[in-house]
Amino acid sequence: MPKFSSKRRVNHSASEMFDLVADVERYPEFVPLCSALKVRQRMAKPDGTEVLVADMTVSFKLVRESFTSRVSLDRANLKILVEYLQGPFSNLENRWTFEPKGESVCDVGFFLSYEFKSRMLALLMGSMFDAAFARFSTAFEKRADAIYGRKLAPS
Repeated sequence: MPKFSSKRRVNHSASEMFDLVADVERYPEFVPLCSALKVRQRMAKPDGTEVLVADMTVSFKLVRESFTSRVSLDRANLKILVEYLQGPFSNLENRWTFEPKGESVCDVGFFLSYEFKSRMLALLMGSMFDAAFARFSTAFEKRADAIYGRKLAPS
């Protein structure tokens, strides 16, 4: 099963980065391969975690696939968990962590594992997915720079 993980230090606060990743409706504007995203349901849990059920459509050339996932936004612990519900995968798991390293610096952790149900779809989209996921962290960092302003590393 393909897996991808990264940890990047960025010049934005952990709460800014959490807010940026939690704003899933904006993904089609900057996330590689994401052509559409619709939140079906939004609910607050008693522990303060917000849970979304969302449909994401990914597109590459003539291939277009949609899937549904549950997104748990744990603001108190600065963690986001994405769990696969329905679509072309047999498995999909995505986790984000945001560790404060100063007032305007944090480490952003990204983990993703996935497996397509169809061997044909895996052949068509597998290497392209790997290349796109390798660019995810950079896409979010560039978005943060655009939204919050480019910040210099503290000296």
